[in-house]
Amino acid sequence: MDRLLKEERQQLILEALQENQKVTVPVLSRRFGASEVTIRRDLAELASGGKLIRAHRGALRATPAPPEPPVVQRIAQQREEKERIARAALALVEDGESIFLGSGSTMIVFARALGEKKHLLVFTNALNVAAELSAAGGEHTIVLTGGVVRSAELSLLGHIAELTLPEVRVGKIIMGVQAVNVDDGWTTDHLPEVATTRRILEMAPELIVLADHTKLGRSAAAFIAPLARIKVLVTDSQADPALLAQFEARGVRVILAG
Repeated sequence: MDRLLKEERQQLILEALQENQKVTVPVLSRRFGASEVTIRRDLAELASGGKLIRAHRGALRATPAPPEPPVVQRIAQQREEKERIARAALALVEDGESIFLGSGSTMIVFARALGEKKHLLVFTNALNVAAELSAAGGEHTIVLTGGVVRSAELSLLGHIAELTLPEVRVGKIIMGVQAVNVDDGWTTDHLPEVATTRRILEMAPELIVLADHTKLGRSAAAFIAPLARIKVLVTDSQADPALLAQFEARGVRVILAG
């Protein structure tokens, strides 16, 4: 018989996750004198409330995404990881392809690397990405969407951008993210970004996400798309292997850079 009230048991589970990044069902079952079925039910309830992330035979600590500083400041954060990710992602783009590039600091680094490719047709809603591509060489054709400038990100959002995007089809969409995890999928704290990003996702079935390890296993306020929408994730070698295994189990191809 379970010896603790459900509320007490669930609070102790969360405390255990504060001490350890991961807990398992068998260990929790023995620790609290509850059946494994009961523990799984507790984990499911806590996951639905965003308090933890379900994992194989257990759970991971849910880490809220921190507020993002302006993109010009984020360039210096995880700089080496971003450069490795950009190099690895180059292999996913062929000369002459049509692609869409999103905004963000990792995308700026990737745009610089695309100077090694030739004759790309690149659509983007990021002013700084367009500028980097123009300076990178490669004889690319660059098309900017219209829209209202989000100053912190130097991206173009809103009604004008959303009217433009359905007119275009590309071979691949390549984006950065603020937060992504198994249960909540791709999320953001900037609500005006959601509608524009969802329009972008209609441009092609293949979505490639470039994200360093600090963006994984996190959750933000506004839902953009489920994890299954991501076809390929390019991340760095500091990413949690257990979390990456969950991504792969959901059909995401994971590429570790460096």
